[in-house]
Amino acid sequence: MKTLICTTPGQFAYGEKEKPVLTKGQAIIKINRIGICGTDLHAFEGTQPYFEYPRILGHELSGELVEADGAPGFEKGEAVTFIPYFNCGTCIACRSGKPNCCTSLKVCGVHVDGGMVEYLSVPSHTLVHGQGLSFDELALVEPLAIGAHGVRRAAVQPGEFVLVVGAGPIGLGIMEFSRIAGAQVIAMDINEHRLAFCKDKLQIAHTVNATSADVMEQLKQITNGDMPTVVIDATGSLKAIQNAFQYMAHGARYVLVGLQKGEISFSHPEFHKRESTLMSSRNATREDFEHVISSMKKGLVKPATYITHRVGFDAVKDNFESWLDPRNGVIKAMASF
Repeated sequence: MKTLICTTPGQFAYGEKEKPVLTKGQAIIKINRIGICGTDLHAFEGTQPYFEYPRILGHELSGELVEADGAPGFEKGEAVTFIPYFNCGTCIACRSGKPNCCTSLKVCGVHVDGGMVEYLSVPSHTLVHGQGLSFDELALVEPLAIGAHGVRRAAVQPGEFVLVVGAGPIGLGIMEFSRIAGAQVIAMDINEHRLAFCKDKLQIAHTVNATSADVMEQLKQITNGDMPTVVIDATGSLKAIQNAFQYMAHGARYVLVGLQKGEISFSHPEFHKRESTLMSSRNATREDFEHVISSMKKGLVKPATYITHRVGFDAVKDNFESWLDPRNGVIKAMASF
């Protein structure tokens, strides 16, 4: 079967390997769609934490279930996606209902080889029913679930102002699920094209360019002087993460969905006097996947809006580097077999 391997930062190579054979507790999926995510782009750049080369990338996936062991209720030939965070099931996080941050977590396409292949073997317990959604929609469930999980971590309440820093695919998902939770959403980015996308495609009423000289004043005006009670970072940029501490209202919650390699620092007195809450949000759970699928089926989220670039699998290598360039207006690139 065909594969595409990221051999070193900046380098891809097509190859061939044996089709996986069914083993106990595993399922085999014939891959149909591969969404290109920030993790893939960072791996190609060489900036992704917890990463080793060579690696087959890809975890935003959908396809046809070929065969499975230990997957009651699933049928051969049905459209599926899966939860690409392979957990141990026994550690403190797994026992506490947080398999998304398992102590020995193996993320498909990051810690183990991923879905830029024709056929992929995954644990049967990670399978997710397609429920009539298209392959495009199913491939976008995972990145949207990342956003949904961040919103759930923040415990977003109806009517409160939520500032989402970063208008890439994950940030857009956070905006969508903050809106679904009833929040008033503020989009912040340095890319005017992406801010325009927020306004035009997602109907986000409030947008702020982070490079503006009067960012604080804009936020005060939007929030009637209060500042946002929830700030969620989806950039993974150290500068953006540290800047956003000053955007918090007193009593606010700050959730880091984006990830970067270094250390963050902030003023303890400023953070303390606000009685602020700082938390991380890692991956997603089945509950989040189900919330996303339900929202799609109700028409609350329209995933096709996100797909701006399409290629066949054979063209991924030649096009991949171009998706790193903001001038190309990429929101979500989708590859298909």
